[in-house]
Amino acid sequence: MDKTDRAQRAAHLGDLLSAKVGVFCWCNRCGHHAEAATAMLVAQLGPDFPVPEIGARMRCSACGSKDVATRPAWPSQGQITKHTG
Repeated sequence: MDKTDRAQRAAHLGDLLSAKVGVFCWCNRCGHHAEAATAMLVAQLGPDFPVPEIGARMRCSACGSKDVATRPAWPSQGQITKHTG
């Protein structure tokens, strides 16, 4: 991996666990969102699992959709968008 690729790699669960940051989950169908505990996800998926790929293994608890996006829940970002309707 060259220097540019390393700088652009997706965050892994181990990165978030070290930083004490959760995983923000967003349903692309209904807009429901929640924060998942990183320690629980590390126990299930391992510390090297990429955060953006977690959504493919999730189901929305509100509507049942499997169209879930995930990202680090960095405190400075807050909620990125709001579902209306």
